[in-house]
Amino acid sequence: MPPKGVRGSMRYFITLSYDGTHYHGWQIQPNGDSIQQRLQEALSILLRQPIEVVGAGRTDTGVHARMMVAHFDSTSPLDEMDLTYKLNRLLPQDIAVQDIHQVPDDLHARFSATSRTYHYFIHTQKDPFLSAYSWQIPYKLDFGKMNQAAQVLLEYKDFTSFSKVNTDTKTNLCDIKEAHWDEVAPGQWRFTITANRFLRNMVRAIVGTLIDVGRGRISIEDLRSITEAQDRCTAGESVPGKALFLVDIKY
Repeated sequence: MPPKGVRGSMRYFITLSYDGTHYHGWQIQPNGDSIQQRLQEALSILLRQPIEVVGAGRTDTGVHARMMVAHFDSTSPLDEMDLTYKLNRLLPQDIAVQDIHQVPDDLHARFSATSRTYHYFIHTQKDPFLSAYSWQIPYKLDFGKMNQAAQVLLEYKDFTSFSKVNTDTKTNLCDIKEAHWDEVAPGQWRFTITANRFLRNMVRAIVGTLIDVGRGRISIEDLRSITEAQDRCTAGESVPGKALFLVDIKY
């Protein structure tokens, strides 16, 4: 069935990546540049009609995506390879389209997604070649305890304590499928977290709280209490967005 209000349309998925450094996140903002706005403007120019783009999620200001998926509807068939080529010519260098393909009309970039995966990068020694996309931690961390704490998160469903307040989400329930720290190079660590959905600011708040565990500022039992409190004021500070990447979306 065609989507409501767009009779006889065809739905297309776009897979893209972007460096979020200079953008106010994915979602269109009244007073800031966004990825969604840039993509909609480019598609509208090329297809010569107003195009609305729906993304699989809303990355925050400064956050990057190695893989983002979005959909849009067209009233006529498209040459997918040609449109990909023209979009990449028109879009700025920090936004790249990898693929465009037609999908069933009832497939939705956001609501049909079954999981999303994020990576967060930290490094423990000053490095000019990491500073743009990784956060330097100047103190010693116990990654063993941080991994134990990360596993505790899999026991819970309500992540209100790690969500930005006053959002428009109807529920704060999330199903975290994996959460772990891995050393990808000497002194360089990557946090991987996969869930069916994420709340606004959730990953950055979780990372900040896990770092508090690694510093010995809170215990694993404290993490349980923080999660069960369902109060954002109890959790750790949000870490910088520059080191966060959306890396995978599954349907």
